[in-house]
Amino acid sequence: MNLMFKELNPVLHSQLRLAIMSVLISVKEAEFSYLKEKTNSTAGNLSVQLSKLAEEEYISVTKSFRDNYPLTTCKVTAKGVKAFDEYVSNLKSYISKK
Repeated sequence: MNLMFKELNPVLHSQLRLAIMSVLISVKEAEFSYLKEKTNSTAGNLSVQLSKLAEEEYISVTKSFRDNYPLTTCKVTAKGVKAFDEYVSNLKSYISKK
């Protein structure tokens, strides 16, 4: 039997990047510290993965200050929502094929 599977997006097929996108899909926008806590990642690794998602324009990253402390806020983009939805749909095709 020859089953056709759709390719899984390699950008989203990383455990941490997928976790970041999952959080952002549910809350739309989150601060760096919130994402760090929810994904249980290190600041350095989270920063690298956010950069990769931003390069793909799946998220937007805004840097500002709050009470003289740096504040990084991440927001999922329309392109990111579409990529995430396609990833989930393609993943479902693996699960439902028999």
